[in-house]
Amino acid sequence: MLAVSVTAVLFTPAPPAQAASLYGIKAVAVAASKKGAPYVYGATGPDEFDCSGLTLYAFRKAGRTLPRTAEAQYESTDHISRTERAPGDLVFFPTGGTMRHVGIYAGHDQIWHAPRPGTRVRLERIWTGTARYSRAN
Repeated sequence: MLAVSVTAVLFTPAPPAQAASLYGIKAVAVAASKKGAPYVYGATGPDEFDCSGLTLYAFRKAGRTLPRTAEAQYESTDHISRTERAPGDLVFFPTGGTMRHVGIYAGHDQIWHAPRPGTRVRLERIWTGTARYSRAN
């Protein structure tokens, strides 16, 4: 089932203006390979993750460096609109004026993320219209 999900994300065509970057596609595949890993606050892998630890790990394996926290990742990446998002972009969830959660856009309005204590890394539909997007260039 995981192979089908990753294959769909990797090979579903995106409009040219929204084409995913190679490192973004790699980051999606790395995150998908961690499906089921437990959420542990402060963990950065390879077997346990918090939300920004998963994005940090996936992008590092894909050849890009990100800062440690969701807020720092948001500040250090190029902000884009919802219509510009592509697989491999970062999806942030603000609380007040701070980015409190982050995941990796997998396409089809879904993200790979480590949700919260007591959960595991999973693919999930984006649940709010207030999410913000960015690209790690």
